[in-house]
Amino acid sequence: MYDAMMSETVKINGHQGDEVEAYLARPLTPGPVGGVVVIHHMPGYDESTKEMVRRFAANGYAAICPNLYWREAPGASPDDAAAAARAAGGVPDERLLGDVAGAASYLRALSSSNGKVGVIGHCSGGRQSFLAACELDLNAAVDCYGAFVASAPAEGFPLQVEPVISRAEKLDCPVLGLFGDEDQYPAPAEVATLDAELKRLGKQFEFHSYEGAGHAFFAVDRPSYRPAAAVEGWQRIFEFYGKHLAA
Repeated sequence: MYDAMMSETVKINGHQGDEVEAYLARPLTPGPVGGVVVIHHMPGYDESTKEMVRRFAANGYAAICPNLYWREAPGASPDDAAAAARAAGGVPDERLLGDVAGAASYLRALSSSNGKVGVIGHCSGGRQSFLAACELDLNAAVDCYGAFVASAPAEGFPLQVEPVISRAEKLDCPVLGLFGDEDQYPAPAEVATLDAELKRLGKQFEFHSYEGAGHAFFAVDRPSYRPAAAVEGWQRIFEFYGKHLAA
């Protein structure tokens, strides 16, 4: 198996045609291969997210992560840019959708593309992944512990966004949800609310919750890391994408 890959910083056309920085990794094969838009978590466009982009490339996908905080602090460190975004209450939903749409278009334009693109996000990116799945032309979506899909954040919470569960009727691709039973954002009750609504609407989805796992259980550089849950979660992600994004 030829396993060479390439990673680099590129520019994409995001919301309203804005030029946005993005991190791209892709296998150096003629293809065809599926694509994955990686939505970074609330801490920002950081090394752990870029490592995830490369992981998808190593597994045969072209993957790209747009820097959603690029406009708040062009050229700043991920920490400073994230602080600026939090001070503004987070990324506006319509801008997020424009940037993800631009990233998906970039992947589909690659000569190696098979035309299929999925999306994945953790934390705030999980909510944004679900939102994108409801509003954009995508083939699969993964929501890793995305909070505030079914409920609004409390007053004073750094992220000030609206619930997006009302958009679920427009969901047009399969969704994989991975959650922790000990998480509070989202709490199990919020996951249950979303589960019930997607069942009512007859949508194609599968949710898995992990005992003993809280928020950010995929994060290898945090005390919240739960190896067993993360390993199984990654297996489920690649099985899911293999089914819906394969050539």
